[in-house]
Amino acid sequence: MKKIIVIAGATGNLGGKIAAALLAKGAEVRAIVRLETEQKKIKDLEEKGVQVFQIDTRNKSEISKHCVGAHCLVSALAGLRETIIDAQRIFLDAAIEANVPRFIPSDYSSDFTNLKDGQNRNLDFRRAFHQYLETTPIKATTIFNGPFMDLLTTDMPLIMFKQKRILCWGNPNQMIEFTSTHNVAAFTAEAAMENETPRFLRIAGDIISCNQFVNLLTALTNEKYKLFRPGGIGLLNVVIKLTRFFSPSKNELYPAWQGMQYMRDMMEGRIVFQKYDNDRYTNLKWTSVKEFLINEKVNIRPTNEDPKKQ
Repeated sequence: MKKIIVIAGATGNLGGKIAAALLAKGAEVRAIVRLETEQKKIKDLEEKGVQVFQIDTRNKSEISKHCVGAHCLVSALAGLRETIIDAQRIFLDAAIEANVPRFIPSDYSSDFTNLKDGQNRNLDFRRAFHQYLETTPIKATTIFNGPFMDLLTTDMPLIMFKQKRILCWGNPNQMIEFTSTHNVAAFTAEAAMENETPRFLRIAGDIISCNQFVNLLTALTNEKYKLFRPGGIGLLNVVIKLTRFFSPSKNELYPAWQGMQYMRDMMEGRIVFQKYDNDRYTNLKWTSVKEFLINEKVNIRPTNEDPKKQ
């Protein structure tokens, strides 16, 4: 009999990849989406083989009805307090009401268990949700994966492509973990299908320092990259406070100062994992930063290399 996995947040980027990974493993995948969800997103999921239930996600009993018989509820919700704490709590309570044995919360981040309150707003929301989660009887598994590798070519300003610089606050030899969303989704699908997993699983597709980024980008592009070091962690903390004061943007998921908080946590070195669970599922192939940049950024190739041969 197929295992039934319920997903909250399946219409999002990561949630969609988790759904695809679960289908590839032969799971029966149910997606619970909001009433206002675009029909195109629903149709895309249904065409892949996902059973979609468009309901009032504020109604615990309505959610619970579609969780009956499920092996695990996977949350891939993204948002602020009303999503990560309030909405996710409703999904959790609904899963418990339906006797779903396992739950994977929407963490997929750096390890926030050793961070202080107030250091990172978005991670504080996850920590607050965990306080409630730990009081429930359900078997929960959190997946920590460090920053998403995909951000290196989009929203994360670490690689300054036009300036040929690598932004570095603090120690240029500080190791930073990165994991592609594809790897996170595949690992999450494996964990969701298991009967027993540890409370915390920690993964990293690659571990690389700012100095190593300089060498990597120089080799990939045949152009000389250098470090850009505007200051240390202390100065970055000052910049974060000033930016947050003058541009609070409280209703934005990733205002400028929030991105700086993530950058500070990455480069301060307090959240580097001590043990990784990459080998838990031997069938997974982990994407390195080098492989990701070559695949995702066409112009990041040596000038004497034919990209069509890759």
